[in-house]
Amino acid sequence: MQKLKIVALATALAASTLALAQPAEQFVPLLVYRTGQFAPLGIPWADGKQDYLKLINARDGGVNGVKLAYEECETAYDAAKGVECYERLKAKGTGASGFDPQSTGITFAVTDKAYADKVAIETPGYGLSQSVDGTVFQWNFPLLGTYWTAADVMLQDIAKKEKGSLKGKKIALVYHDSPYGKEPIPLLQKRAAADGFELALFPVTPPGVEQKSTWLQIRQQKPDYVLFWSAGVMTPAGIREAQASGYPRDKIYGIWWAGSEHDVKDIGAGATGYNTITLHNGAAKDKVQDDLRKFVYDKGQGTGDASSVGSLAHTRGMMIAMLQVEAIRAAQEKYGKGKTLSSEQVRWGFENLDLTADKLKALGFGEIMRPVKTSCANHMGTDWARIVQWDGAKWQIKSDWYQADKTHIDPLVKEFAAKYAKDKNVTPRAC
Repeated sequence: MQKLKIVALATALAASTLALAQPAEQFVPLLVYRTGQFAPLGIPWADGKQDYLKLINARDGGVNGVKLAYEECETAYDAAKGVECYERLKAKGTGASGFDPQSTGITFAVTDKAYADKVAIETPGYGLSQSVDGTVFQWNFPLLGTYWTAADVMLQDIAKKEKGSLKGKKIALVYHDSPYGKEPIPLLQKRAAADGFELALFPVTPPGVEQKSTWLQIRQQKPDYVLFWSAGVMTPAGIREAQASGYPRDKIYGIWWAGSEHDVKDIGAGATGYNTITLHNGAAKDKVQDDLRKFVYDKGQGTGDASSVGSLAHTRGMMIAMLQVEAIRAAQEKYGKGKTLSSEQVRWGFENLDLTADKLKALGFGEIMRPVKTSCANHMGTDWARIVQWDGAKWQIKSDWYQADKTHIDPLVKEFAAKYAKDKNVTPRAC
């Protein structure tokens, strides 16, 4: 009996020693859409996210010694599949280090669940525009900008071309008929009433391959400008129809998800003049791309084709993953370096990001994006954006950095956040 006890004790000690020897890992769930209507955008976006996690592991040995584990789950941009992926991955490891759903529809579907599950939802440049309000949306982080800030910046750039006034102009919104496409409408309606321009709405039935009738209406109604809320296969289809109908491409402003190389390269000169807004310095490359080639692609470990490195969509994917990694790093400063963190602890990191110009330079993103700092009340952090234009072969920067005018946006955020809190019986927290 004594011998059995000794054997059992030795076995337990060996198991304990093995557990201690296992390298710590932080789990990062990767919701992606490599198939479906938005696949042309989703593939380089997903590649960029995974490539950055690989870079952190290969170059840095993880975050303060904690390697990043990850798993992709295919949503095909379908909300139901997105919820399934969320449910499957949310409790892996010590808990998911926040989700980038890659879809406004999926964000709508999981926001209530995230509140109950205490899991952060990272939505840079998309999602619920009112979730900027961290007093109500404790678990949502629309970092760097929302569809309301994007629409406002587009109008600022148009007003600049029109000698400072939009009065008497006609501006059309051609949009994917989904929660994603409808998101900018409340802000545009407010701005139209205040600035005296006419807003014309043109919904496009998903996936958006057939747009001939829409652009015939555009030709008949002759709006001064078109805001294009598109993504995936809808984008080149719309640009081609604009070309066929004779609508000037330099009068079209695409949202950032409708402005990547894959959207225009096959159209080439036919897309010349097409404008898009971007969350980052769209034409810039930086040290992070050099490091990615050196530590990942040169070793044959890249996720996709090396030619996509440096493209807008791939860079944005890396930037989104970087924000998630820096949330983990910030949380480690509070809860312990070298430790794996819970989902709730990583949420604290998202809420306490402080990426200064010096930090971004050290990370290799200094030329790509502007500083960002979040807080309890402000889950967006900042909303720098600029306009780039396709010259027939490449994107050219056409504006300085803009920030949205909060005159109309802040009251909308407050109004919509208050309505959500009332509808969902959420008590806003004091910050």
